[in-house]
Amino acid sequence: MQSFVFTIIGCLAVLSVITSGAMYVVAQPASTSSERLAVKTPNLGRHFQEFGREGSILIYDSKNNRFYQHNPQRNATAIAPASTFKIFNALVALETGVVPDDVAVLTWDGIHREIEAWNHDTNLRQAFKDSTVWFYQVLARRAGYERMQQFINKVGYGNRQIGTAADIDRFWLQQQLLQITPKEQIKFLQRLYQGDLPFSQRTINLVKDIMVREQTPDYTLRGKTGWLTTTKPNIGWFVGYLEENKNVYFFATTLDMDKVEDAPARIEITRRSLKDLGLLAQIN
Repeated sequence: MQSFVFTIIGCLAVLSVITSGAMYVVAQPASTSSERLAVKTPNLGRHFQEFGREGSILIYDSKNNRFYQHNPQRNATAIAPASTFKIFNALVALETGVVPDDVAVLTWDGIHREIEAWNHDTNLRQAFKDSTVWFYQVLARRAGYERMQQFINKVGYGNRQIGTAADIDRFWLQQQLLQITPKEQIKFLQRLYQGDLPFSQRTINLVKDIMVREQTPDYTLRGKTGWLTTTKPNIGWFVGYLEENKNVYFFATTLDMDKVEDAPARIEITRRSLKDLGLLAQIN
């Protein structure tokens, strides 16, 4: 009987050790698997170094709810939107009817400006592409201070400061008035993409369409540049979103600029950063 009892106790002890060991062995692969799933974050800062410029970039991968960025502090710093505000301005102009559609032509005022593309009659679509300041200033004046402020408040755009009625055609160009952070730019673009803004679907669809910069069977790239000249150094913007691989990537890039030759770097740095994520493979 004693031999039998000792045998039973021994078996139970061995079983206990085996069970404990099995639990330990099962736990190990879970940790290893987690390490294998870690995502490598690309060094987006090197692209700014290649151009010898200071700046920032923020990319939001909506499907995976993941941010990629360089210069987080700057991505949370508010600056004037400059011509990126043409996205908002176009929404207001279409919604209020101050311009009926994207092809209605406004007559050039005859004032010669430094950018030759601005010196002729134009429409909403072409003026967006050429970033024609006078055209969008006319739209803002026609919309008026009160309606513009109402839409700014409804959307919650940036710091919502558009100054007084006298500032209606320049508040987005002056650093001391309307300001927005790169993070807020991305939130605004997300709402535009989702149709979650106080504008009709027709208005939103038209603005999305005029924002298209490149379109291939594989992707669609929408965006708007901006150039803030009231700061030293000047600050360039490039904001928008890329639809590719059944996903949407929102981006906001800022760049310190001293001269016209610096302007293309806003777009090139953004492209290189998107390429780091395996996107825009067709762009050389």
